[in-house]
Amino acid sequence: MGAEADQLCEATHNSRNGYRERRLTTCVGTLTPGIPKLRVGSFFPDDVIERYQRVDRAIVAAVAETCATGTSTRKVQKVASAMGIERLGKDQAGAMAASLDSEAEELLARPLGGLSMPYLWLDATYLKCGREGRVASTAVVTAIGCDESGWRHVLGLGVVDTGSYDSWLAFLRKVRERGVDGVRLVTSDAHEGLRRAIQETFQGAVWQRCVVHLIRDCVREARSRQLRRRVARIVSPVFRAKDAGVVRATCHLATEMLEECCPRAARMLEDAEPDALAYLDFPSTHWKRLRTNNVQFRPASLNAHPWRSAA
Repeated sequence: MGAEADQLCEATHNSRNGYRERRLTTCVGTLTPGIPKLRVGSFFPDDVIERYQRVDRAIVAAVAETCATGTSTRKVQKVASAMGIERLGKDQAGAMAASLDSEAEELLARPLGGLSMPYLWLDATYLKCGREGRVASTAVVTAIGCDESGWRHVLGLGVVDTGSYDSWLAFLRKVRERGVDGVRLVTSDAHEGLRRAIQETFQGAVWQRCVVHLIRDCVREARSRQLRRRVARIVSPVFRAKDAGVVRATCHLATEMLEECCPRAARMLEDAEPDALAYLDFPSTHWKRLRTNNVQFRPASLNAHPWRSAA
């Protein structure tokens, strides 16, 4: 900064007049650089520091990334202390994280015309969010699609009432209006409102009931811990077989075994059979991914073709 100020003074026949201090929070702690002052006019090193900037851009990016991974703004303050930053309040951290909003809006507003998405996964994740001055559990729903080349795309993200048909319908219509087409199978849990919205929005697509949610629902029908473990041991192997005929035969056998120990779970499995085994009508190499919506939670396991990740 001093060299730039000297060059400017020489070019304009000016002279320097001391310094003015500027506090700047950086990833090596809080610095107080001295910005040269001129006797006539002003000097500011825009290539070194932005005007009115109090936090280094690297810190803004680090805080935003930390918030994106689910860390609360209060915990970010502790992380900042470990980096040598003297003071970083939750309000300041929240303002830095606001830079993520524009990125999310750009992601969710991009047109999807021309992309055929044969497979679609829908699910909700419950997060603690500050709403109207209080912290409440909030359902964040996501729609992830897989195109014909095997690339996964985040198609939609929103906050909805997961039990409401109207909320799901509005969410899915936005996804459809952006150009999503060619959907052949949609995997989700068995919320009635969600099922209705899928049928209306993606007419002709097959609905696949998430087998992980189905197993959990069957286990909940058992009244004791010992019986719950037994129900899980009976139902889980149904969906591990690699032959369609074996899967169906195992499902019938599991239903008969459940009749003896937990009739309510047996009725649930029997009623869910057509929807839980819908994935068998698709290529066997895709079964592992189609039968659950765990694609929402384990992206690292989907990097190999045909389940590559795309923005």
